[in-house]
Amino acid sequence: MTSTGERIRPPVAAHGPAAVDRVVARMRGIGAALPARDGVAVFNRVYLEVTEELGRRLDGGYFRDPAAAGELAERFATRYLDALDAVAAGRSAPACWRPLFELRRHPSVRPLQFALAGVNAHIGHDLALALVDTCRARDAEPAALEADFDRVGELLAGMEERIREELMPGPDLLDVADPLTHVVGTWSLERAREAAWAAFRTLWGLRGLPELAAEFTERIDAGVGMVGRLLLTPLR
Repeated sequence: MTSTGERIRPPVAAHGPAAVDRVVARMRGIGAALPARDGVAVFNRVYLEVTEELGRRLDGGYFRDPAAAGELAERFATRYLDALDAVAAGRSAPACWRPLFELRRHPSVRPLQFALAGVNAHIGHDLALALVDTCRARDAEPAALEADFDRVGELLAGMEERIREELMPGPDLLDVADPLTHVVGTWSLERAREAAWAAFRTLWGLRGLPELAAEFTERIDAGVGMVGRLLLTPLR
C-alpha cells in the first residue's frame, strides 16, 4: 500500500471475462482506498460502473464476439491501472494521465472536470493502443473488432450521460457565463471515440514501421494530455 492509498499489483495475465472480473475487483479496491473527493476516485467511480455493466453484458449476447470484447475491455482498463501503478511507484505516467494525477486534489477543480479528464485520457490515448494490442494478440484485422467497438461505444455514451447527470452542480450550470459550462462544452465523447478509431487504424497501418508508430503514439499522448490540462482548469 502506498501513501496515496493505491495498492501496486502485477498486471492481469489472462484475458477475457474472468480478467474483466479481476479488473472490476481492483477498481473497487481503489475506490475504497481513496477519499471520495480525490479526482482519481471520481473518475474511478464512473469507470467502475461502466466496466461492471460491460462485464454483465459479456454473457448476455450483447457482443458479436464476447471473447474479443472481453479481451479489449481488459486490455483497455489495464492501461489506466498501469498508469495508476506508475504514479504510486514514483514513476511517470503517460502524458495523457499526468494532469489528472497532478491536479487530483486541487480544491478549485470540480468533480465533473475530474471525470471528463479521466475519460479524455482513457479514450483519447489508451483506447487506440488497446485496440492494437487486441488485434495483434488475436491475429485479427480491425474490421473484426469494429462491430463490438461500436457496442462498447454505446456503453461509454451511457457513462458520459451518467457523469453529467450525477456530477452536474445544478441549474446554475445553464448560465452560459459559468466557466464550467464552457469547459464541459469543449469536449465530446463521440468525437473522442472517432479520433481513437482513426488513431487505431493509423497505428495498425504503421505496425511495420515501429519508429513512426512510436512517434505517432507520443504525439497522441501529448495532445490528449494538453486537452486534459485544459479540462482541469481550476474554477472558482
